[in-house]
Amino acid sequence: MKALLDFVPLIIFFYLYKTVEPNDTNHPLLKLIGSAGGVDNNNILVATTGLIISMLVVYGALYIMQKFRLEKQQWIVLFMTVIFGGITLMLSDDFYIKLKAALLNLVFAGAFILSPLFSKERKPLIQRLFGPIFDLTEKGWLKLNYAWAAMFTLMSFLHVFFAFLYMNGKYWGEFTAFGDMIVMFSFIIIQFIVLRKYFKNTEQ
Repeated sequence: MKALLDFVPLIIFFYLYKTVEPNDTNHPLLKLIGSAGGVDNNNILVATTGLIISMLVVYGALYIMQKFRLEKQQWIVLFMTVIFGGITLMLSDDFYIKLKAALLNLVFAGAFILSPLFSKERKPLIQRLFGPIFDLTEKGWLKLNYAWAAMFTLMSFLHVFFAFLYMNGKYWGEFTAFGDMIVMFSFIIIQFIVLRKYFKNTEQ
């Protein structure tokens, strides 16, 4: 249930992004936040408004469901969405919301790279996540940890590519809503296939 809630803001974002006309300066959500809108990017401004509102609602629900706490990555996602989305709306400039996803993935990549150096137990972040599932050597955990860092770095590049380099951002919304998930799930599936012989047995 909690995992499904994470997808609600993305679905709302994509729906608004695809259904609002770029030159519509009179959308109710723009009026709600007191924005005059932009020239030809109002679909992104409206979608960003919907994203922020829905994330505040969803993460508020998660905060209650998780016994009045949010995990670190949830705080990071919420904080960066509100900050970069807020700047986007204040300036009516979609550059900042497009930049958000690229920076967010770099933050996650940095967290994986630095985790063996700064965590309390000096363990890679990936070992804390998948320790109950895989039985790997110390070297194996480090390799897997850096593989995840590389994956998040790749996703950051892809966000920049689709937002700023490829066809003037024509497919940025599609990649933001679905590309992230496709890359992530594909990587996880490949990981489980490659490491299938390292699964812990039920007795362990």
